[in-house]
Amino acid sequence: MNIRRSAHFLAACLLGFSASVFAAADGSQLPLPEGAEVAIVVFEDLQCPDCARVHPELLKATEASKAPLVIRDFPITRHAWAFPAAVLARYFSSRSPGLGAEFRSYIFENQRDINTGNLRQYGEKFAEAHQLQLPPDVDPDGTLKAQVQADFDLGVQIKLEYVPLIFVIGPGQDAEHFVEVKDVARLGEAVDRMRKTSPR
Repeated sequence: MNIRRSAHFLAACLLGFSASVFAAADGSQLPLPEGAEVAIVVFEDLQCPDCARVHPELLKATEASKAPLVIRDFPITRHAWAFPAAVLARYFSSRSPGLGAEFRSYIFENQRDINTGNLRQYGEKFAEAHQLQLPPDVDPDGTLKAQVQADFDLGVQIKLEYVPLIFVIGPGQDAEHFVEVKDVARLGEAVDRMRKTSPR
């Protein structure tokens, strides 16, 4: 277990509290992508069933809204293969952002069949399907692990207490420039409202 991870978060996950129990996370610390007037940010865990359920609808809503999607990793400690899966996703993203996004969808689609023993095999199958060969060590200098850990640390910093956590963010750092969206069906509405309130 990574000792930097939050003990109170782990306890909450093990207890299985619903999202409604927790206080809202602080989206004011999330940076807006350069050149964007509004963006969608999601914290997800590739082993989380709720994340897998929301993922396809999130992609559809994001495409419809024409807002950039920023995916941040928050691999829950008790999910044994979530962290290495996130590292694999980062590896494929390093080859192509679109490839990384496709790999995440692939993992969510096969989530029920994946375990710590066969995760690598799923990575190899995905690589082969895209005419790639997965190297023996996808992260020899630890850069990708550090990126995943940085996302996790940011999640702890903003007091994230469940995944998936979805924000629509605009420019600025006050409460008017971010909103959490719990119902993906209303994501487009939230993006439209943020565009109307954001300075031009």
